[in-house]
Amino acid sequence: MNSTRKGIVILFMLMFLISAYSQKILPEKVNAEILISEFIYDNASFKSCHASTLIETPEGLLAAWFGGTGEGRPDVCIYTSINKDGKWSSPELVADGIQSDTLRYPCWNPVLFKKDNGDIILFYKVGPNPRDWWGMYKVSKDEGKSWSEKVQIPDNLLGPIKNKAERIKNGTILYPTSIETTQNWNVYVEMSDQNLNHWEKITIDNNGFNAIQPTILFYKGGKIQMLCRSREKRIVETWSKDMGKSWSPLQATTLVNNNSGIDAVSLDNGLQLLICNPIEKGRNKLNLLASTDGKNWNEIIILEDEPSGEFSYPAIIQGKDGSIYITYTYNRRKIKYVHLKISEK
Repeated sequence: MNSTRKGIVILFMLMFLISAYSQKILPEKVNAEILISEFIYDNASFKSCHASTLIETPEGLLAAWFGGTGEGRPDVCIYTSINKDGKWSSPELVADGIQSDTLRYPCWNPVLFKKDNGDIILFYKVGPNPRDWWGMYKVSKDEGKSWSEKVQIPDNLLGPIKNKAERIKNGTILYPTSIETTQNWNVYVEMSDQNLNHWEKITIDNNGFNAIQPTILFYKGGKIQMLCRSREKRIVETWSKDMGKSWSPLQATTLVNNNSGIDAVSLDNGLQLLICNPIEKGRNKLNLLASTDGKNWNEIIILEDEPSGEFSYPAIIQGKDGSIYITYTYNRRKIKYVHLKISEK
């Protein structure tokens, strides 16, 4: 066989493989099976809770959230729970907003992140409100059983604002973040090295949108997408082609948004998953959507759909076994945990 024929054969083989691979992950052919659906705790020392986050550890799962008498109250602290052998531990208070004997602020929006060396970082915010809060973190070297003293993020930066930070190819940590003022909301990104040094802030043209709380997705060719909550009744997006160093102006997607938190994850097979409230008002419906291009999304499962109630602020990750782990606020009283298996119909 001459070189020309060989080239043609190889080309057709590649085209076949690419086609077969694409067919395996078509969003409309994805099936989501619930393996576990439960509350992380039944009883706790706090009345209200919100804004959960989770990661996988060698021993199981680690979840965190904020809890107290109510969002924004001075007694609101960060709590964690460890899932080992299929059982969640009792909630443990790991961070508070105490400044002195006479001054205390609420804690907000924890985000868990695991460094390459295995250390777990707990990012969170402290302050009277989202317009005046500041970024803090603690470090655990024993899978979340104990934590270091608190450290403030330098240069008035905030760290990840709600959704998980991501490690990009060069080892840099990319933080999806945002700022709220009385005039507008704006998303941007921050970066640091693995030692949480050399912080950098990268601005984004918000293009007239009021958006916060980005979540990060990765695509072939090094493209990165951020999807964001907005006041404009749509999830908005921005893209980077240079490992997060620059971003396109925000644009509206076709996805409905109720001005509530979202989260997303890129699976190992190239499928993108997004969890959100697909309604313009209320937080009583929570869905999981799938896409391969970040533009066209298909509903694959309805997690909650009630006439009233709040099911919000989701967190989603993929486990080492390929399955999906989700947590979210359940009526501000509990944190719900869902374990899913994703397969082809």
